[in-house]
Amino acid sequence: MSKFRTFALVNQKGGVGKTTTAVNLGTALAAMGRTALLIDLDPQGNCSTGLGIERSQRARGTYEMLLGGVPAADAIVPSAIPRLSIVPASVDLAGAEIELVNTERREHLLSEALASVAGRFDYILIDCPPSLNLLTLNALVASDALLVPLQTEFYALEGLSYLVQTVDRVKRAFNPRLELAGIILTMFDRRNTLSAAVGQDVRTHFAAKVFETIIPRNVRVSEAPSHGLPVLIYDPRCLGAQAYIQLAAEFLKRFDGVPASG
Repeated sequence: MSKFRTFALVNQKGGVGKTTTAVNLGTALAAMGRTALLIDLDPQGNCSTGLGIERSQRARGTYEMLLGGVPAADAIVPSAIPRLSIVPASVDLAGAEIELVNTERREHLLSEALASVAGRFDYILIDCPPSLNLLTLNALVASDALLVPLQTEFYALEGLSYLVQTVDRVKRAFNPRLELAGIILTMFDRRNTLSAAVGQDVRTHFAAKVFETIIPRNVRVSEAPSHGLPVLIYDPRCLGAQAYIQLAAEFLKRFDGVPASG
């Protein structure tokens, strides 16, 4: 069994395909026979919306699990995708950052909450907010590894270097097992020479950490969340959906060691 079971999807910059990757990687893993749990840790709740979780189904979610005394098992909502579940984000999560400041063992709340359900799932994917705040810190403490969706743009490497420094600090202070497991190049435009140049720079600096699979910029990927669907369901034949299927296969080859099943 891989030592990597719980992954935080992290990038302090918004709009890089982080939530899209969480939703569609989780969907693809489920389609390949794995049980997966998504944790929506972003107050915007986009991960929940992307899976079609109605507001009425979010009365108990990540906020209630972290600060409301609700057991993780009671906060889990099954999605329409077989083998894929989610702890959704409720509107109260927006105030969690302030409440966490004076909470005892504030960095370990998510880790302690997930301990009771981790054995039920092959993989747990945590969709973090687009900032390095206390919610993201909880995800880093609870995780075995990071996945970093990285848009191929000019400042990508600068932001990634800062994130790596943060990971090193978290390892020393809270979670010595934490590793950078993989970097996923997203929103890649093959017509843009800058995308190719940045992608090459990232591979030069991080070598095997970078997934071979590249997620292209794709209109159908952008449309899917407005329908409350992963792109793999919305349009499974589009380039974006096919890329996420390839990503999941590469993910399993790296971390699972077991051939994927349909």
